[in-house]
Amino acid sequence: MVKESLEKLRHSCSHIMASAVKRLFPQAKLGIGPSIENGFYYDFDIPQGLKEEDLPKIEEEMEKIIKKDYPFVHEEWTKEKALKFFEEAQQDYKVELIKEIGEEKVSIYRHGDFIDLCKGPHLSSTGEVKYFKLLSLAGAYWKGKETNPQLLRIYGTAFFKEEDLKKFLTQLKEIKDRDHRRLGPLLRLFDIYQDEAGAGLVFYLEKGAILRRLIEDWEIREHLKRGYNLVNTPHILENKLWKKSGHLDYYQELMYIIDEETTSYAVKPMNCPGHMLIYKSKIRSYRDLPLRIFELGTVYRKEKSGVLHGLLRLRGFTQDDAHIFCREEELKKEVGGVLSFIKEAMEEFGFKEFKAELSTRPESFIGKEDIWEKAEAILEEVLKEEDFSFEVCKGEGAFYGPKIDIKLKDALGRAWQCATVQLDFFLPQRFELYYIDEQGEKRTPVMIHRVILGSLERFLATLIEHYKGAFPFWLSPVQIKVLSLKSSCSDYAKKVKEILDKEFRVEVDLREESLSKKIREAELEKVPYMVVVGEKEKSSQTLNVRTRGRQQLGVMKIEDFGKFLLEKERKERRSY
Repeated sequence: MVKESLEKLRHSCSHIMASAVKRLFPQAKLGIGPSIENGFYYDFDIPQGLKEEDLPKIEEEMEKIIKKDYPFVHEEWTKEKALKFFEEAQQDYKVELIKEIGEEKVSIYRHGDFIDLCKGPHLSSTGEVKYFKLLSLAGAYWKGKETNPQLLRIYGTAFFKEEDLKKFLTQLKEIKDRDHRRLGPLLRLFDIYQDEAGAGLVFYLEKGAILRRLIEDWEIREHLKRGYNLVNTPHILENKLWKKSGHLDYYQELMYIIDEETTSYAVKPMNCPGHMLIYKSKIRSYRDLPLRIFELGTVYRKEKSGVLHGLLRLRGFTQDDAHIFCREEELKKEVGGVLSFIKEAMEEFGFKEFKAELSTRPESFIGKEDIWEKAEAILEEVLKEEDFSFEVCKGEGAFYGPKIDIKLKDALGRAWQCATVQLDFFLPQRFELYYIDEQGEKRTPVMIHRVILGSLERFLATLIEHYKGAFPFWLSPVQIKVLSLKSSCSDYAKKVKEILDKEFRVEVDLREESLSKKIREAELEKVPYMVVVGEKEKSSQTLNVRTRGRQQLGVMKIEDFGKFLLEKERKERRSY
């Protein structure tokens, strides 16, 4: 009920905003203006455009409309009357929408002199809107299609209580402060040179490359420990393979195709066909199963420019992709093992809350319905046995099998997609995979597609925003920064770095700058530990240690500082 009331409030506020825009910009053409999660938006075609500084002016005009307390009046017009009205008003987008309506009557809402095509519902009057804020401007294609005109979208939010609005705006500021698109370049983690190199392609900078390698090393170590075989497959493969896998039929619009004189290739959007070829590279026995194949595989997908978003939606990214080939009776144990792996990974990286979604058979699928039902039942049973809270998402499975998606919660309570587990009875049949059973007969294995962290880029975005760039010690690209007080201490600072470098990632700052400036910059770089060395420390062969956040740990011997850090890391990390 609260959700429905908020939706009504926000939808009403979107109409108030649209009427304010029309007052200020009479030539504006109206798109659509729905309520959405956490707010509302309205799309406009405005010849002179809009700027962020226009938003306060629109808010002022909205306040005037709210103060007038116009009633929201619902009317039903004939399609003919609506077409005539909006054609005369030169509201082309509304005319297009009316023509698509199959009924003879259309729903209209008015307040004051503002009339809009709308199903509602709305509040009783504009005066019921008390607490609102316009948030941002963005571009949006009409009906979400790139071939359509690009409109201006104004986002806003509204609440019934002032404290709720203030709380939301505070959280919004925190979200902006944590935005990985801002922190990535600032902390020298990554950048996307859209104009020079193309959109949706990430460049890892010096600190980000170290962070990525730390994650990759952890991945490889943990997979080998669990009996996975590490492999690597090509970035392009012939289209006959993608035809066989079904990707050309079901996924081609997202694939980059390369046409040669005699052969067509595709840049791989997924790693599974390559792993099936590796499975077929030798005769497999039941004794070889379950066979777990793992790859940090980089894939490329032809995403539309409008959906690209930092590291969350890219055209090129790397997955911690694995495929488990097993017998049907081994499925529950293997899926259970994957879910256990996911739990441990979340703990390792500091995520305490996560939930699962079970996605079932989509409208377009391969295989038989009874096998789909059996696969869905297995996943549901294992989720219950592993004590995962989950919800069922009907019709959202992959075309070749049902799946489990794991969504973790970050420090602000936001959900992020990471791990996925998919059952596949059909692709092994398509690729004619088999193993020899105890009786010497050929049998088709079942295939489990799974990722633990998912896309490394998406996971890195999650880490950045969860920790606000202040990573745990073991993940920090630079763990210690040695700060010299003066040039006469430079040699000792270098010696300290050389000793600590054997166990830790260390940088030294020898610049002729004030200590306060060096500390301030190290804090901005979010380095966990800073050690200050001056004449006093040089003569006593000690360090003055402070932590990120400016906590003083005091004076320590170099070897004692090293032991302190190693012991602290052992306590904080699960798999040290």
